[in-house]
Amino acid sequence: MKKIEAIIKPFKLEDVKDALSEAGITGMTVSDVKGYGRQQGHSELYRGAEYVVDFLPKIKVELIVSNDDVESTIDIITAAAKTGKIGDGKIFVSNIERIVRIRTGEEDEEAI
Repeated sequence: MKKIEAIIKPFKLEDVKDALSEAGITGMTVSDVKGYGRQQGHSELYRGAEYVVDFLPKIKVELIVSNDDVESTIDIITAAAKTGKIGDGKIFVSNIERIVRIRTGEEDEEAI
């Protein structure tokens, strides 16, 4: 089992969610996050004063998939989240050793 964490632009969340749902992946956790990479933030003007916005708003989507579904899930997220511009995001894949569904006690693949 693998944990996939995707950092995407906020306005792409619905596209990613819909694409994953169409592929049969319905369980995910979504968080509002802030960060920066090559974008390095930007300057804004507020009430006549210029200030630098270092951290840009992003969305983190986390989901657990079986080993067999990792590549297709990455392809789906990439296609749905891509704008072709800087700041489209990143995808991280980690190993998951154990899952336990609290309600039923099911474990691992059955708990996904």
